[in-house]
Amino acid sequence: MSQELAYLSQEWAAEALRRLQAELTPEQMKFLSTSMSNRYRNCPDGQDRFLFFRCEDGRFIDVTAGQGEPPPAEFRITGDYEVFARISRAELKSQRALMTGKLRLKGNMVKALKLASIADRMNKVLSKIPTTY
Repeated sequence: MSQELAYLSQEWAAEALRRLQAELTPEQMKFLSTSMSNRYRNCPDGQDRFLFFRCEDGRFIDVTAGQGEPPPAEFRITGDYEVFARISRAELKSQRALMTGKLRLKGNMVKALKLASIADRMNKVLSKIPTTY
C-alpha cells in the first residue's frame, strides 16, 4: 500500500484495525478487554471527530473513526487534533500527554497509566500507516 490515507477517515480506521490485528498478539496486549474513545478537538476542517478502539481478550475487534459523539467507552480521552496526531505518529507518548495535561481522561487514571505501555505499542503500529494529517 503506497497511497496515503487521510487521518481519521473510514479507510484509515479500517487499515488501522487490519494492522493492529495482524501485528499485535493477544499476549502483547496482555489479553486486555477494554474500550477507548479519543475525542479530537480543533480538527483542520473545524469538526470534532473521534477514534474508537475496542479490544476483547487482547484482540482488536473494532476501530471506528467518525464525527460527533463517540461511542461509550471505558476510557474517554479528549484533546486537540495535533496532540493526537503526534501520538499516532509515535512522536509523543500517551502517558506523557496525559501527565502534562495535553489530554483529559475520563476513566480510571491508575488503570490508564498501567495501560500506557500497551497504548504506545499500539501507536507504534499506527505510525506505520501511510497517512496524510
